[in-house]
Amino acid sequence: MRLVLFDCDGTLADTFGLIVETMRRCFVESGLPEPDAAAVRGIIGLSLDLAIHRLAPTVPEAELPRLVLAYKDAFHRVRAEGVHSEALFPGIEPMLRRLSARDDLLIGMVTGKSRRGVRVITELHGLDGLFLAVRTADDCPSKPHPAMVLECCTELGVAPADTLVIGDAVYDIQMAKAAGAMALGVDWGAGSPNELLFHGAEAVAATAEGLEAWIEDWLASAPDPADRIVLSAV
Repeated sequence: MRLVLFDCDGTLADTFGLIVETMRRCFVESGLPEPDAAAVRGIIGLSLDLAIHRLAPTVPEAELPRLVLAYKDAFHRVRAEGVHSEALFPGIEPMLRRLSARDDLLIGMVTGKSRRGVRVITELHGLDGLFLAVRTADDCPSKPHPAMVLECCTELGVAPADTLVIGDAVYDIQMAKAAGAMALGVDWGAGSPNELLFHGAEAVAATAEGLEAWIEDWLASAPDPADRIVLSAV
C-alpha cells in the first residue's frame, strides 16, 4: 500500500485571491503597511503566525496572536462577500475520485489551513471521506517541519518511503524531504518549477492529467509484495 498526501491551497484549490485580499485587510485594519500580493503568495502554506511574521518581521512576536485573530476575522468577512471563490483547479476533482477508488493507494491532506478551513473545502466540493488522514495548522508545527507527513504515515500504517507529498510551494517539498518521503510539485501554485526542483521535487506537473499519470507511474514502480517479504527475511 502507498500513500499520497496533498497540500490544499495552491495545489487542490485556487484560494490565492481570497488569501491575498484577507491578508491585505488584516494588515490595513491593524495599522500595518499593505503587503505585496506576490509576497503573500510566497507565504501560503505556512501556519498563520509564521506567515504573518514573515510578511511583517518587525512586529513583536507578542503581537502575533492578535494578528492571527484579525486575519481569521477578515477571512470570514471576505469569504462571506462571495467575490473570491475557492474553486478546485481544473481536473482535480475527478482525479481525486479516481485515486480514492484505487485499492493500492490511500490519500490524505497536509495543509497550513485550519481544520475548519479544510472542512469548508471538502464540504463545498463534496470531498468528504476521500482524505483518510488530515493534518492541519491546528494539529502540527508549520511546514516545513515533517510532523504532518509523519503523523499521517503513522495513522495509516504506511512508511514515509512509500509516501508521495504533492504541493505547490517550496515548504511542501522541504517537508516531504525532511520526513523521508518523495515530493512532487505542481506548477499552477506559489512556487516556480525551478524552485520546486531545486528543493528536491522529483518532477513538476503542469496539469492534473499529468499529475495523475505521474502518480500512476509511481504506483507501478512499487516492489512486488513477495519481494519485500524475501528481503525482510534476509
